[in-house]
Amino acid sequence: MIDIDKLTELCGELGCRITPECPLREYITFRFGGPCRALISINSAASAAALVKYLRENGIKYGIIGRGSNIIASDDGFDGIILLFGSDIADITVDGSTMRCEAGALLASACVHAQQSGLTGMENLFGIPGTVGGALYMNAGAYGCEIKDIVVSAEYIGEDCELHTISKEDMELSYRHSIFTGSGSIITAVTLSLAPGDPDTIKAAMTECMSKRSSKQPLDYPSAGSTFKRPEGSYASLLIEQCGLKGLTCGGAMVSEKHSGFVINKGYATCADVLELCGKVKDIVKEKTGYTLELEPVILK
Repeated sequence: MIDIDKLTELCGELGCRITPECPLREYITFRFGGPCRALISINSAASAAALVKYLRENGIKYGIIGRGSNIIASDDGFDGIILLFGSDIADITVDGSTMRCEAGALLASACVHAQQSGLTGMENLFGIPGTVGGALYMNAGAYGCEIKDIVVSAEYIGEDCELHTISKEDMELSYRHSIFTGSGSIITAVTLSLAPGDPDTIKAAMTECMSKRSSKQPLDYPSAGSTFKRPEGSYASLLIEQCGLKGLTCGGAMVSEKHSGFVINKGYATCADVLELCGKVKDIVKEKTGYTLELEPVILK
């Protein structure tokens, strides 16, 4: 049983903001999802560790979100506590060519910070709609660049509710995967290694990257970003397009006509619509091509 009053008291002691019965659609880029029992905005690694310890000791279900850009939230909501790693834990500091980002820092903000500091290495990541913590969690990447190419170390809350540091070599980084993926560990900060560069040249590369995204991706509609992982030997978007599934709809959810790798919310989609559509796409692609597609977004449950 969740004692919201006790939790509110603890948040007060830790200086964290808490919002009971918070609608998840306001924090998920897909723009649907029912309420969680309470949403807590994390303000430091220490407060996160204290809250996680309390939740685990009391058997309270909880989930982690950052930008909410790679998440599918149920229409019924989440019967537990959501810990938000957002703007309250988003500091970025630079020391030479090394940049440390708290987990809630937007990846786009980190890219801009690097550019303004004359540091290159993040240009192709500009425009990925997530936090730095979320990017490391799934080893996000685009246009030939992944977080694994620039990460040095990370700070995290372990299964023991204590704070730890891990080096890149121990992160098990691979395509859309890290040692944190699906684990109980929670990233609190990420340290990146970049290289000196010309700010104007870096800015031009970032502008070009964003232009590519805008021309190819349905950025004017809510989505979770790329919907399916790349299957070995092909590309999800190619397979979906070859199967003639562009424009396929279920309720308010649609396979984007602009980029078949995206399932979008036309404005009134529910979680049920999206999951039904994704299921149809997976079945048809499997039947026609033999490939098995796997969802990239995490289903919050």
